[in-house]
Amino acid sequence: MHSLPLFHRISGRPVIVAGEGDMGEAKARLVERAGGLVVGPDNIEARLAFVAMEEPDALAAAFKARGLLVNVADRPDLCDFTLPSVLERGPVLVAVSTGGASAGLAKVLRLRLEALLPASLGLLAEALSGARAAMRARWSDPGERRRALDAALAEGGPLDPLAPHGEGAVGNWLSGGATGEGGMAEFTLTSDDPDDLTLRQARWLGSADRVFYAPGVPPAILTRARADAVQRELDGEPPARADGLTVIIRRD
Repeated sequence: MHSLPLFHRISGRPVIVAGEGDMGEAKARLVERAGGLVVGPDNIEARLAFVAMEEPDALAAAFKARGLLVNVADRPDLCDFTLPSVLERGPVLVAVSTGGASAGLAKVLRLRLEALLPASLGLLAEALSGARAAMRARWSDPGERRRALDAALAEGGPLDPLAPHGEGAVGNWLSGGATGEGGMAEFTLTSDDPDDLTLRQARWLGSADRVFYAPGVPPAILTRARADAVQRELDGEPPARADGLTVIIRRD
């Protein structure tokens, strides 16, 4: 991974925009849309700076010397951070980045995703946020709660995010009998390419609490697991665990 994806909250905070013409105006609009305050180059409180001009090198270097993180239009070699192409559905933000390699490619991918994600996705996110207390009351164990939510949000589940939902969808789910997946799942790799994983295998990896893998399983496969899942290389058989979902990956 060439960059660490972060969402930076700038609402009410000063952000320097040193720009010329349409590009500078576009950067200012982005800052204002996120609630930031556009300020000039001499502002001493700002921590971020956008530079959009024909010869940006000297100004970018000066900003960096002051400790600012800098984005320079059309110069990824000078950027401390890059701007992704963003899809917005209320509180849901999907950012597509190529690390400055091709803004056009990022835009096209974002437009494809626009067609996939329903307008109701933002309402679903807000409803889930408002239901946190109710979910904790129903599933006091964090692992059980996560598994129940994973099952509800899975393809075809009662809260499938790619399906349209009414305002009462989350309440209906909470009053029903949905539970999360537990137990143990095991599969054998047919190749080292993560795109060759079946949908079920990818879903297991994405929701597993623990992943045990045979020697030689490539990192590209393991990165499909949750970032907070326990990962251990197999040394004999994995320990038996009754709670949560354990996934075992073997090789041919």
